[in-house]
Amino acid sequence: MHALALALVAAWCFTTAVAGGLAGLVLGNIRLPALLLVASSPAAGAGANIGVSAVAAATAGFAHVRAGRVDWRLIAWMLPPSVAGAVAGGLLAGALPSRALLGVIGIALLVFGVDLLRPRRAVHARARTGPDVRAAVIAGALIGFLGGLVGLILGSLRLPALLRYVGEEPARAIGTNLVVGVAVGVAGVVGHVPGGVDWSLLGIGAGASVPGALVGARLTGRLDEGQLLRAVGAILVVAGGAAIAQAVF
Repeated sequence: MHALALALVAAWCFTTAVAGGLAGLVLGNIRLPALLLVASSPAAGAGANIGVSAVAAATAGFAHVRAGRVDWRLIAWMLPPSVAGAVAGGLLAGALPSRALLGVIGIALLVFGVDLLRPRRAVHARARTGPDVRAAVIAGALIGFLGGLVGLILGSLRLPALLRYVGEEPARAIGTNLVVGVAVGVAGVVGHVPGGVDWSLLGIGAGASVPGALVGARLTGRLDEGQLLRAVGAILVVAGGAAIAQAVF
């Protein structure tokens, strides 16, 4: 039964990695419940989940780097405040109710997802004059802080921020989000090491996520901008529902 459970977890990690690689997300909040079912402890399962997220982000991110879908200038501005925010959030993790935060994040994901499912012409107006660096710094710090509080990378919030407020084009926003997510994920694993990480579960999840992330990243280049935005919007709606369900149950 335990072997069957691990096989199902591996299959779920592969599936979420495919969707995540396509949309520039790691979908840790969707993967987390499955890992917690077989983890040695909740804390160790959370640590393993962040590690799997980092591996999935690195795998898909590498494919996007090779395809030229990464804005390195934007990463240079967004990555430091994202990591600093995640560390600060981790230090204050016990001060605020995580369920309330997950609920707020879930609602935000639903709003962003529905919005992307019916995109407006004005959405990418800023992209013609270049991404808004100031918005990238602020979004990186705030989302990193929230992620540190709830133990998630929260690329699912960072991506719509890159699209709506920073003004990055969809394909480059996807690659950029994944590269930033790698650094935030590694920082999260380091933060969980003192409390314990289920390394066996991390290995299984990472092994299943690598091929899934590669498949998803390759699919990104086959969709036009409208299809890509609709795919991201649908995935955000699912992720938002999952976050709200975790907050309630």
